[in-house]
Amino acid sequence: MNPTATILASDNPLSHVVQHDLHWGLPFTVTNHMLMVILAAILMLIILPVIARQRSMVPRGLRNFFESICVFIREEVARPVLGHNTDRFMPYLWTTFFFILFCNLLGSLDSMVYTLSGEKLQHYGGTATANIWITGTLAGFAFIMIHFSGIREQGSWQYIKNFIPHVPWPLILPMYFLELIGAAVKPFALAIRLFANMMAGHTVIGALMGLAVVSGNLAVGGATVIGCVAVSLLELFVAFLQAYIFTYLTTLFIGMAVHPEH
Repeated sequence: MNPTATILASDNPLSHVVQHDLHWGLPFTVTNHMLMVILAAILMLIILPVIARQRSMVPRGLRNFFESICVFIREEVARPVLGHNTDRFMPYLWTTFFFILFCNLLGSLDSMVYTLSGEKLQHYGGTATANIWITGTLAGFAFIMIHFSGIREQGSWQYIKNFIPHVPWPLILPMYFLELIGAAVKPFALAIRLFANMMAGHTVIGALMGLAVVSGNLAVGGATVIGCVAVSLLELFVAFLQAYIFTYLTTLFIGMAVHPEH
């Protein structure tokens, strides 16, 4: 086995999935997932304002791509649920969708972000949305937005009254208990769904890449490389799908809080 293969085989094939310290010698910890979150935010701050400043009547190229997504989320996802309140929530919903999407897509490039330091690979990439703390934070913001929006729209007392459906009075306390559990489960489900899907895909890719390196067999190596390509294409689809699902469910939960009659 050549030296490069030896180094690759000695490395954990899941190192590109899990969070790890970058060891930059700073007085605080910087992880690969933190780096990817910052990079996603910087790319959004650069790309989206540049596209928004384009004034041509007919969108072309990258602007057409992003504008199509924005219109779809507003007209097909948000408006049927939020009605006349749609435009008020679009900045949050668009930001949520594109932030998750950018993190997911950067994660698809994580296998390329390596440097060789001595006898060990230093991995700078990573899928930030495969970190439960990051998806949990996104779900926490969704939780705050859901209930803050309901209180703002209905008022505190009315929101508390409408927190449960109209039931006979002996069932009021049990229903409040169940609805409180449901209020906690909704953001938990958002966090777990995004985390699990992104973690699973990259775990499969990591295992296949490790098998291709250590097999020493051309046929097995070729088959695993083809498998990696296929799973990577699937991951590209999942990157968009999971950003859409997170945004769609958040919109539904906000709609339930803002329009309890529905």
